[in-house]
Amino acid sequence: MSEGEKLIPINIEDEMKSAYIDYSMSVIVSRALPDVRDGLKPVHRRVLFGMYELGVLSNRAHKKSARIVGEVLGKYHPHGDSSVYDAMVRMAQDWSLRYLMVDGQGNFGSVDGDSPAAMRYTEARMKKFSEEMLADIDKETVDFQLNFDDTLEEPKVMPTKVPNLLVNGASGIAVGMATNMAPHNLTEVIDGTLAYIDNHDIEIDELMHHIKAPDFPTGGIIYGMDGVREAFKTGRGRVVMRAKVNFEEVDGRESIIVTEIPYQVNKASMIKHTADLVNEKKIEGISTIRDESDRNGMRIVYVLKREAVPNVVLNTLYKYTQLQSSFSVNNIALVNGRPQMLNLKDLIHYFVEHRHEVVTRRAQFDLRKAEERAHILEGLIIASDNIDEVIQLIRASKDGDEARAKLIERFNLSEIQARAIVEMRLRQLTGLEQDKLRAEYDEIMKLIAYLKELLASKEMRMQVIKDELAEIRDKYGDARRSQIEYAGGDVSIEDLIADEQVVITISHAGYIKRTPLSEYKTQNRGGVGQKSAGTRDQDFLEHMYAATNHQYMLFFTQKGKCFWMRVYEIPEGSKTSKGRAIQNLINIENDDKVKAFICTQDLKDQDYINNHYVIMVTKQGQVKKTSLEQYSRPRVNGVAAITIKEDDELLEAKLTTGNSQVLIAVKSGKLVRFEEEKTRPMGRTASGVRGITLADEKEDEVIGMVSIDRDHVNDSQILVVTENGYGKRTKVVDEDGEDVYRITNRGGKGVKTLNITEKTGALISINNVTDEDDLMIINKSGLTIRMKVSDLRVMGRATQGVRLINIKGKDAIAAVCKVMREDEEEETIEELVADNGDVAISSDETETQE
Repeated sequence: MSEGEKLIPINIEDEMKSAYIDYSMSVIVSRALPDVRDGLKPVHRRVLFGMYELGVLSNRAHKKSARIVGEVLGKYHPHGDSSVYDAMVRMAQDWSLRYLMVDGQGNFGSVDGDSPAAMRYTEARMKKFSEEMLADIDKETVDFQLNFDDTLEEPKVMPTKVPNLLVNGASGIAVGMATNMAPHNLTEVIDGTLAYIDNHDIEIDELMHHIKAPDFPTGGIIYGMDGVREAFKTGRGRVVMRAKVNFEEVDGRESIIVTEIPYQVNKASMIKHTADLVNEKKIEGISTIRDESDRNGMRIVYVLKREAVPNVVLNTLYKYTQLQSSFSVNNIALVNGRPQMLNLKDLIHYFVEHRHEVVTRRAQFDLRKAEERAHILEGLIIASDNIDEVIQLIRASKDGDEARAKLIERFNLSEIQARAIVEMRLRQLTGLEQDKLRAEYDEIMKLIAYLKELLASKEMRMQVIKDELAEIRDKYGDARRSQIEYAGGDVSIEDLIADEQVVITISHAGYIKRTPLSEYKTQNRGGVGQKSAGTRDQDFLEHMYAATNHQYMLFFTQKGKCFWMRVYEIPEGSKTSKGRAIQNLINIENDDKVKAFICTQDLKDQDYINNHYVIMVTKQGQVKKTSLEQYSRPRVNGVAAITIKEDDELLEAKLTTGNSQVLIAVKSGKLVRFEEEKTRPMGRTASGVRGITLADEKEDEVIGMVSIDRDHVNDSQILVVTENGYGKRTKVVDEDGEDVYRITNRGGKGVKTLNITEKTGALISINNVTDEDDLMIINKSGLTIRMKVSDLRVMGRATQGVRLINIKGKDAIAAVCKVMREDEEEETIEELVADNGDVAISSDETETQE
């Protein structure tokens, strides 16, 4: 340790705290955050001031970038040269700044993320726009501070005529805080500022009539206004941006053409990422991607596959690539040297305040200079009025000092006036020059009067600010680049899936799949030998629905729960595939079982859900009707559809329009028919009302329910089957219009539908059928037998029916299903779609083939 030095012990914790706080403050104030007044960080301010000092103005020749960087480094910015050059380069990139500040010559990088050339190769000069930011800097309008080595002065802030923070934005990461401010359109910002000057109490919603949203240099589309509104009101928000696209046919193929991309997106990286997703099969429908951008503009071409739907592919691109990205606004700027979160009105307020101070200080400077000049002119005018005496007095003096002293004494002048007279040129003695002196003096006196008036009136100063802003707007204002899509919002999964028509098939054992309708249409017609689905042994297709991908499928379980799936969520399968077990697709309990299916249209359509009902029946004869609206809010774990009492279970659920008749059959052979209106709509958790009274609570139970639209009741036929193989087809209304099954109140014991004897066994099935249907009968032994309904003659209500199949030994029928005739398959599906379009079809009308 050298002489005179001493060690001071310091607690390292305290030292690190204070050192880190000093460092943090330095980063916040002197590096990362812009000043609210001119919107510049110190490095940008120094670059502009260095160029101004060097004289590389917009009307002068370009200078080497290295020369400018050297000037800034050596005089004002004691950091690395790359920090200065990178800042200057960004000020010259038309995809980075909305209004350029530097006019660059040479390679200044590209939107693909290419680096600019080294500073020894590029040249730069100021833009006219930047000169407006330095206007009047030499009129003492702003404070100066000493540079890093106290040898020079640099401005603390620019006297900018342009609201630069709003029009060009800023981004920076400090310590413990960051800023990310969006660029805006100059015309809109100045219109908003003028509106604020006229009314300081203006609301942000009113300011938004002028400043509609950010305006990005790369254009694109601002998708939705919620984030913009939040950012304007609070200083924080998320602005969603989308690329500008259109559809074209390129070489006979549908293509998506991108002409503008979101702000701060690297084009080359975006294309590479998209190509990777296409190769990984995460994005379907794109065959090739080409970048056809040139000096005339951007053009990215996504060539689509032949079967792809352009809108679906585009929405997928929005979801998975940077064709849609977001700009997180975080308006933090330095206000009086302190970081502060600012909303739109605050930003305008501080700019106007700064402009007011600049205009006031400029007026004070001009007044001082004008008064000094007027003082000199007064002396010159006195001298020119007494020119002969002045000349004589000067000639008689031995030096300048004596001459000045004599002039002061003789004409009562000041030192400054006397000096001006002594230094006067001979040409100023001409008559013309004397007239000029008087004219200049009159002009200056008028200027002094105006400046004094200006300094006395805030209204006049505000008017000056308004006039100068309007001039800037007319000079540099341009049209908005970013379009605004007010109706925008988050991309929903529906946008990614084409709403095409499909056929849903469900097998008896509970396997489900959806198949595009086109696959059915392209098969050859006819041919009994063509199997339609590879189901498991002894399994067969039982239900069929024509639907579209955006519709809903509702599943009702025996425990009374309802589950939902969008049709597009049902696994897709070919005509011959087996499908997936429903149990594996919904969150159903292990001991529960799906008993009923309903296919509905859009559950957000209020008219539809309020005019449709779900009717349910339980084994114990309870019936419940609930508005479809109650089932229109899907939940992952399902909802209670009906409260099931002990020893009971849900058996059936049907979708109705409120204009139906309900038929319920029980094991003992009785059937009740009543109008749907007899059951009032109830809430989801209700347990319902009595639909039919069982003859024997312990032995008897409901075996099925059929709902028939009142308009089709005359054409309806009911088929009932018993466990020992007897069945019968009966009309609901006979040829004379008489009811075969009379309409009664709900809750009655019903009428006979089939005469039950020991020979027939109990009733096990009820279906409404037509001549075109087939029956599939499954025995408990696993045997399945298929027969045509048309082979059964129509009989009376109370008869025993006919033997459908021979039952051997102790075997019995386990289930009876109505299925579609095999050779009718093609026509039936096409008829379904033609008749119903997008309308969901209930399983009663469309149950399907093996």
